[in-house]
Amino acid sequence: MSTVTDRIEKKITLRAPVSRVWRAVSDAREFGAWFGVKFDGPFVAGARVTGRITPTTVDPEVAKLQEPHTGKAFDFTVDRIEPERLFSFRWHPFAVEPGVDYSKEPATLVVFELTEVEGGTLLTISESGFDRIPLERRAKAFAANEGGWEHQTKLIAKYVLRQAG
Repeated sequence: MSTVTDRIEKKITLRAPVSRVWRAVSDAREFGAWFGVKFDGPFVAGARVTGRITPTTVDPEVAKLQEPHTGKAFDFTVDRIEPERLFSFRWHPFAVEPGVDYSKEPATLVVFELTEVEGGTLLTISESGFDRIPLERRAKAFAANEGGWEHQTKLIAKYVLRQAG
C-alpha cells in the first residue's frame, strides 16, 4: 500500500495508436463521451471549460453511478495541450457539496501523458496537489478520486477500443 497522499497515478496500455488516444483525451466531445460530461465548448489551453455531468456512453454500470449527478455543473481550466503527448487541466477535486464555493481552494493538476509503446499507447493519468486541499476535505477527495481514476482508465480503454473497431 502506497503512503503517497499528494498524488494519484494510473497507467494503462491501450491497443490504439497515439493519434486515436490523443483525440479521446483532447477533444471535448470525445472526452465527455467516456468521462461523463457534455462540455459547452472545445478545450483551449488557459481557458476555463464548463459543462454538465451526463452519464458515460461507454459502460452502463458506471453510467448508473453517474446518473444521480446528471445535470450538475462541471468545470475545469485547461492547463497545457501538447499535441499527441500531454493534456492537463486544473480542477477542484470532489467538489460535490451543493452551495459550497470551492473557488478559494487550491486546485489539483490532472495530467494525461501519452507514450507510444509496442502494440499501442501507454496512457499515464496523474492527479497531484492533494496536500494543499483543506484538511477537512483532503482524505475524502483523495479516496474519491483514487477510485474515480480507476473507473476512468477502464472507461477510456473501452471507448478507444469501441471507436477503433
